[in-house]
Amino acid sequence: MPDPAAVESFRTQGAVALRDVIGPDWIETLRAGMERNRAEPGPYQRGYTPDDASGGFWGDYCNWRRIPEYRDFVERGPTAELAAALMGSRTARFFHEHVLVKEPGTREATPWHHDQPYYCIDGRQTVSFWIPLDPVPRATCPEFVAGSHAWGRWFVPTKFSGVQYHRDEPWMEPTPDIAGHREDYEILGWDLQPGDAIAFHFLTLHAAPPNASVSTRRRAFAARWLGDDCVFGRRSGEVSPPFPEIADTLAAGDPLPKDVFPTLWPEPSVAEPA
Repeated sequence: MPDPAAVESFRTQGAVALRDVIGPDWIETLRAGMERNRAEPGPYQRGYTPDDASGGFWGDYCNWRRIPEYRDFVERGPTAELAAALMGSRTARFFHEHVLVKEPGTREATPWHHDQPYYCIDGRQTVSFWIPLDPVPRATCPEFVAGSHAWGRWFVPTKFSGVQYHRDEPWMEPTPDIAGHREDYEILGWDLQPGDAIAFHFLTLHAAPPNASVSTRRRAFAARWLGDDCVFGRRSGEVSPPFPEIADTLAAGDPLPKDVFPTLWPEPSVAEPA
């Protein structure tokens, strides 16, 4: 369980660093899973570094059911209980995992964005855990705009390649130029070690710098969770992840199917019936 101060920081700031919440055995499990993932990529694998550039920025998602190390961590690791506590939710349902790797010398930055406009999810009880598998100095750490989850604003999502998604929703607006006006915002970031995790809301604006290190990888496993109030959300353009198994079968506001998004807290043996 996170301490009350961490819960309060998450709810007011939209992002908080949790220290020593992922045990060393789980870190080794996730490292092994990531190597398996790299050798056996899924259909959503993406590379964001040109072939002639240094380093390498790579990502993949929605592989947790087929990669045993990921599945073990999702189903038995600590993030389900942490998620419920941070969200103030009776239950925690797993949304998806997302692995992000920036090799030494990677020049590509992750653009400023927040995640919920990408997703087929509506609701306020949400949390992602960004779990580093390598030491991450402040200069390489993802950054978060404090309190942006509570602005009541949604921004048109941008692909990591820099291409903007299509959206017709009138409440979505262009992302502010945070990089050009950093002094106007309270920007959060931390020095991290394996075992730490950043917890952040789906509506918290964030970005990540290049990995300028000449020797240290920046591998991260993100685990994304849904609370009691989350329902299906329909967007005017493509969503990421696409979840093709439900994309054409649900209407906005429909309950989320538990075979796709399982309830993992409380443990399935004591959770509410499917």
